Amino acid sequence: MAGDMPESGEVPLLYSEGNVAARVALEREVRGWSTTELADRVTRAGVKMNQTAVWRIENGTPRRRINLDEALAFSRVFELPLEELMSPPLEGLDIDSRRLVQEAVEAFYEARDARDRLHHAVVAIADHIKAHPDSSRAIHEQCLRLMGDERDARTLGNDIADGGHY
Repeated sequence: MAGDMPESGEVPLLYSEGNVAARVALEREVRGWSTTELADRVTRAGVKMNQTAVWRIENGTPRRRINLDEALAFSRVFELPLEELMSPPLEGLDIDSRRLVQEAVEAFYEARDARDRLHHAVVAIADHIKAHPDSSRAIHEQCLRLMGDERDARTLGNDIADGGHY
């Protein structure tokens, strides 16, 4: 049916270069990056790119083509699977909602990484105390000195006594 085809006569694709271009623009805006900053990040990811190339991918007429190396670099920079980068942007989320979700996702991973770091540090201290039992009191006093809050120091001390944070 003629009404099912875009005016250009092209068949819409689930995965297309146009989707990648739209996602590049969207993901860049969600992160608050300029086209120059995105180009720098793509270059640091191993694919040389300049601001003009990013602008032409997002806005050019005709749109600048994206090669596989560039698509992989965008995927790396945005921390998105390539399939997700190639998919059409989700409908129903405005830019502010996307920014809020992006912030929550980043905070989640930062918190997870911090919990993992804490766990490994607590395990290392617990192992140290097992090997050097006479250091236990001094370690607990140092925790209190550094933390300044008795309740927090006690919580950390309990984690150490339990042999881990989790």
